[in-house]
Amino acid sequence: MTASEALLPDPSQGVILAPSPWLPLAVVGLGLVSLLLNLWLSLAVSLFGLFLLIQSQILRLQFSADALLVWRGSTVLRRFPYSEWLNWTLFWSPIPVLFYFREQRSIHFLPVLFDPKTLCEQLNIHVSTQP
Repeated sequence: MTASEALLPDPSQGVILAPSPWLPLAVVGLGLVSLLLNLWLSLAVSLFGLFLLIQSQILRLQFSADALLVWRGSTVLRRFPYSEWLNWTLFWSPIPVLFYFREQRSIHFLPVLFDPKTLCEQLNIHVSTQP
């Protein structure tokens, strides 16, 4: 095993969420529909949707034994220890689009760029504070 392989998210160290392109594609679609209203609005919304689509393919969330890890390639960008979580929720339950969680010192809002069903299951397993 090479040094770079050792730094990739290891599925044996926790569940890695599969990417879900549905929210970014919906935002791109909304941008295209807004073309009927305003060219600049359409461009801005569509570019944001493309940004989210790229992020959904680059970033990975991993539920390790003691923290939620945010990976980009072989680098852990952020580590959120479960012991610091106060609460969490997924907004718009029929089609979850926004993931909110609060830690002792900060709050976070993340677009749902990953499988929402597995995200909810893992949150229920790892975080004792349920919505």
